[in-house]
Amino acid sequence: MRDLSTFPPALVELAKDIRCAQSGDAWHGPAVGALVHGVTALEAAAHPVPGAHSIWEVVLHVTGWRNEIARRLATGMLAEPAAGDWPAVPAVNEAAWTAAVAGLEASTDAVIAALATFPVARLGEQAGDTRDPALGSGVTWAATLRGLAQHDAYHGGQIGLLKKALAVRDES
Repeated sequence: MRDLSTFPPALVELAKDIRCAQSGDAWHGPAVGALVHGVTALEAAAHPVPGAHSIWEVVLHVTGWRNEIARRLATGMLAEPAAGDWPAVPAVNEAAWTAAVAGLEASTDAVIAALATFPVARLGEQAGDTRDPALGSGVTWAATLRGLAQHDAYHGGQIGLLKKALAVRDES
């Protein structure tokens, strides 16, 4: 975990929000890392809610967008995540699930590392020429970073509901 004491003050709170979404004491409930703790590969791949993504799919989605934001901070170029918006789940086994969870944690570290070198003066600049909510463009870099933490909280809520649906299914 990167020490935030070397960050410019304007970036510290953004970095804390991003880190908190993964592993902190978020006011809205459990962080994403806590939510996936103890989930098995079979549970992660299950679809207990018809038409909804699985926990694993959500983890890959969140990881991809975190990595994309880290890349954007480093390059200034906007694109979809390298593996796509909703990457396919690989073969379902514990090793692959463990790797997905490790990738989720590493993606937070990647964003924090990229943020460490991001020029504070650019926080108010617009990222991308046109507003495209699906791509997250046309907002400031500061809004992009706040949006990433909001994105994580939103999908953390989905994971929490999917876990509850799995528990209800297992009781039937």
